Amino acid sequence: MAKVIEVSGRDIDEAKQNALKELNLPENRVLFEVLEEPSKGFLGIIGNRVAKIRATVKELSPEDKANEFLNKIFTAIQMDVDINRREIDFGCLFELSGDNMGIMIGKHGQTLDALQYLTNLVANKGLDEDRKHIVLDVENYRSRREDTLKHLAWRIADKVRSHKKKVVLEPMNRHERKIIHMALQDESDIMTYSDGEEPYRRIVIDNKR
Repeated sequence: MAKVIEVSGRDIDEAKQNALKELNLPENRVLFEVLEEPSKGFLGIIGNRVAKIRATVKELSPEDKANEFLNKIFTAIQMDVDINRREIDFGCLFELSGDNMGIMIGKHGQTLDALQYLTNLVANKGLDEDRKHIVLDVENYRSRREDTLKHLAWRIADKVRSHKKKVVLEPMNRHERKIIHMALQDESDIMTYSDGEEPYRRIVIDNKR
């Protein structure tokens, strides 16, 4: 439910500024409704009436909440990051660019995945319906990582065939495990399955018995 407050001031502009100060929000995030116009009383002294307004915080879409959260994060860590967002088949992609963006990726994308997880929590907080899946990408890392995982899957499958022995990969998140499964799903002599508990769940590549 949107937050609503009623605020007064000597005039409408002052009432609006008082509301924005109390809400700690920029003007474009708030809707204003004038409840009482200011008026001067007898001789401009007796019976003066102040302005009174109702201020309602605008509800943000999940995408807007994600954008706002990311901007706050980058401002806090003093990074100048450009955010370009676009709709994709299964959600909304936020493409991040700037200087020294490698730090935002981390080892095997762990930092990027963690930031994506937090962004989704913020974007969809309080929503039971109309939830939006937010995907973060840095310098096309997601696509490059997918190619790397596919080639890894094919290389390990060849090793399993040659040595007739299963291979257990390092822990991966659910999305990356799916890439491995999909890359090998049409191999008639190779099987894949996941083993272990999150966050240490691993892919096992083995010969079909």
